[in-house]
Amino acid sequence: MDMLSYEKECWEQNYCRIAGVDEVGRGCLFGDVVAAAVILPEGLIIEGVDDSKKLSAKKREMLFELIMDQALAVSVGHVDSVLIDKINIKQASRLAMRKAVEGLECPPDYMLIDAEKVDLPLPQQAIIKGDANSQSIAAASIVAKVTRDRLCEGLWEELYPDYGIKIHKGYATKLHREQLMALGPTPMHRRSFLGKILSDEPALF
Repeated sequence: MDMLSYEKECWEQNYCRIAGVDEVGRGCLFGDVVAAAVILPEGLIIEGVDDSKKLSAKKREMLFELIMDQALAVSVGHVDSVLIDKINIKQASRLAMRKAVEGLECPPDYMLIDAEKVDLPLPQQAIIKGDANSQSIAAASIVAKVTRDRLCEGLWEELYPDYGIKIHKGYATKLHREQLMALGPTPMHRRSFLGKILSDEPALF
């Protein structure tokens, strides 16, 4: 598979700065949804870049450093649990993506996005399973995943050490559900996601 096929189509149309955009944490019960936007140099191939879910944590960390070193621009956008509950996870994911693109040091002239639309007046293409088919999107998925995992293993684990955040990364594992039942939700839990787990919480999804 040519992971640059979508990028090549853009380059042939004289788009030079192509931002790959992706998010992680959409399905979590806890914490921010995190998006990344990455602009790689035209023609650059970073061996091993793929959908972050297919890679080991060690491989993601290694590729993260390569991407940060070789990219023309990288930016990350966050939307926290309070706003996720307020506007819903789909809109929060799109907002995190927009924040990531808006934070790029050099503005892109085209966006390749993993199965989503970014609310910006820029040419863009939504690609189903984009993180497995576009190097730019895959790079963004790796940056977003490593950024969020580091928060789970660091700051968020320190804030709430009894919930196992560093282990389950906020997803609805058995351990996470058990700790929620025993301790109740933290201020960083997405209340709109907890209806099926905590009987006294409204089921909003």
